[in-house]
Amino acid sequence: MAGDATRMRVVMQFDREPDPKWFLLRGPHRLVIDLPETNFSVDARELKARGLISGVRFGNVGEGRSRLILSAKGPFTVERIDVLENEKAPGYRLVADIAAASDKAFDAALAEQAETTGSTQATKKADRLGVVAARRAKPFTIVIDPGHGGIDGGAEGVNGTVEKSITLAFALELKKKLAETGPYDVFLTREKDDFLRLDERVRIARQHEADLFISIHADTIRLKGIRGATVYTVSDKASDAEAAALAARENLSDQLAGIEIQEENHEVADILVDLIRRETHNFSMRFARSLVGELSDAVELINNPHRSAGFRVLKAPDVPSVLVELGYLSNPKDEAQLRDPDWRGKAAARISAAVALFAGERTGTGG
Repeated sequence: MAGDATRMRVVMQFDREPDPKWFLLRGPHRLVIDLPETNFSVDARELKARGLISGVRFGNVGEGRSRLILSAKGPFTVERIDVLENEKAPGYRLVADIAAASDKAFDAALAEQAETTGSTQATKKADRLGVVAARRAKPFTIVIDPGHGGIDGGAEGVNGTVEKSITLAFALELKKKLAETGPYDVFLTREKDDFLRLDERVRIARQHEADLFISIHADTIRLKGIRGATVYTVSDKASDAEAAALAARENLSDQLAGIEIQEENHEVADILVDLIRRETHNFSMRFARSLVGELSDAVELINNPHRSAGFRVLKAPDVPSVLVELGYLSNPKDEAQLRDPDWRGKAAARISAAVALFAGERTGTGG
């Protein structure tokens, strides 16, 4: 098994070509793969829960059948289940790719399953994509991500302010402002001092079927005189050296908790997925520009306030995402502002205004 909390690949080797059938179950969310009677020989270390997978069970179930059960941390979609012949060794391999999704998407797959046989043969990926349902039947959904938490305190201010506390206080204020201004569904990735992996934050956004993801941070910098807010979007190439350095620091968050990070190289051969990723990036850029415009009327911004770099927390392929650095805790004036409830309320109000503009564009309700 390889992957993270947003996408997993499970590969099982066979000495002969298997004939798998698969179906979904919930309570918990599970992928069940039925096989012809099989003698399992699996290293227990390979079954350790990881990423999106919370547990693995297997065994013979009688009548010449065997079964592999993959339990997940939440709802998911099945992107691929294929049997491939090994190129450089005898035998075959079963490859299953799953990705975090919303309850709505999982329930739709269950409904489709119920209309057929309840046990679905592996099909080509293109046949499983189906038609993308209209998403406007639900309220515009925002997931706010207070950066850091738990063992990962983040940056520390010149007067002892801890980033994880500031980001949570601001996220709660922003959630309140959004509740006052629009018919939104608003969720936080954490509502107390909890540690969350970066990919867990992305998973939460995808499983809520978020229309917008806003990650809140407050950095430090060596130059104490620099102050002001910055809005970041994701890109493979950083816009500048400071953005690259910041992304590198933020991406190390998991390692502070002793978690080994393995970058997954998921090749995107599907044109539809690539188009969705590009469209999402365009929406992220649009919101970032609008957000800079709204913030400029109320708070101080750094020079070139819209920047970009390879932030792992912004990499959901189907959720427009930005990271907002509210200011620099290394600057006494910024630190004082970040601790001021009135200033946080003013800044949250401007972000809420930018969200209203963006939501109006996406839902067709804007003036």
